[in-house]
Amino acid sequence: MTTVAVPGVLDQLKALSHEIRFELVRHLAEGERCVCDLEALLDLPQSKVSYHLGILREAELVSSEQRGKNTYYTLRQDQFFQLGGNLLTEIFTGPLVLTHQTKSIC
Repeated sequence: MTTVAVPGVLDQLKALSHEIRFELVRHLAEGERCVCDLEALLDLPQSKVSYHLGILREAELVSSEQRGKNTYYTLRQDQFFQLGGNLLTEIFTGPLVLTHQTKSIC
């Protein structure tokens, strides 16, 4: 039995950190798109668009659906909302101290 790893916050942030993938997400935020539409919008070959969409899909940030010869992609909005909350949870692990810094090295 194979265990599929669930992408963590860092995995999802890495997936979003590339310019092409960030642009893909911005276009998908406007609604579902076919790969051929994304090729035209980004002026990139199909192989490059599909490669970057695959990374976003592995990070569970987009989902895809095959319809005939075309593949359509949509954003997984739930993952983006969870990413924001999970990022804050991982950064702020304890109570926030707003007074004098006691553990400073300077």
